[in-house]
Amino acid sequence: MKSARKFRELLENEAFIVSPGVYDGYSIRLVEAAGFKTACTSGAAISNALLGIADIGVMGLTENVGHCRNLARSVSIPLTADADNGYGNPVNVFHTVRMFEEAGVAGINIEDQVSPKRCGHMPGKDVVSQAEMVKKIEAACLARRDDDFVIIARTDALAIEGVEGTMRRAKAYAAAGADMLFPDAVRTEDDIKRIVDAAGIPVSVNMGFGIRKRPTTPLIPLPRLKALGVKRISLPRMLPAAAIHAMQQALQVMRGVMESGEPADRPDLLVGIEDIMKLMGYEQMREMEKRLTTIDG
Repeated sequence: MKSARKFRELLENEAFIVSPGVYDGYSIRLVEAAGFKTACTSGAAISNALLGIADIGVMGLTENVGHCRNLARSVSIPLTADADNGYGNPVNVFHTVRMFEEAGVAGINIEDQVSPKRCGHMPGKDVVSQAEMVKKIEAACLARRDDDFVIIARTDALAIEGVEGTMRRAKAYAAAGADMLFPDAVRTEDDIKRIVDAAGIPVSVNMGFGIRKRPTTPLIPLPRLKALGVKRISLPRMLPAAAIHAMQQALQVMRGVMESGEPADRPDLLVGIEDIMKLMGYEQMREMEKRLTTIDG
């Protein structure tokens, strides 16, 4: 079954979807191994990890698509991708959709920020007109070859136009053909409920770190989000933050080893080589090598 069809079935059959944010081969394989049914890329995390800079719109289309292609083909669960603001006008969006669909992802977010865009939880962002974003959504729907490919309309209008403006955009984006609405940086349950009621299509909410508070969207219990009508939550910052924390701890221990001259064996901080090999499918690769490269006689 194609990735897009798998994600469509989740939207149709699952009451509530939890989608961890991924940014590299380790993170997406860990999400699948942990039993999650889908994942989503974090554009901010990919930009941070690949370029080593803040998410301020520097990462380009081909960099993003190429990276997402590698992620999508490494697992069997459907992956949705963050396509920023579509990399230009509606014509650019048309080609952006074609490229991401060809990369094997199940769908993409397209946001209504102006260029250069920035992380939705950073200050200083702005949005294009509602009319321009509507045309981008229409272009995205026109571009997809597979009707199952999901167009997720992200809006950053809450910070600029408030909840009333966001509700107007929600209705317009749904009418233009968006399959899901993604209002970013929501701050209250009341805002979520009003946007869900206005949208008329599935709504996805960014819950950030998932298991740690942050200054913008609060931690809301999953049953409460479901009761508010939210269809999916994304967790774009959880895995990058966990990885950074773990790497900091390991580096601190290694600094101590350098100073003391004494070795440290810390299985509480690091997985073993066997865990890495299992996660990355080394045994399956060895079986394939035996089958395809061994010549009898």
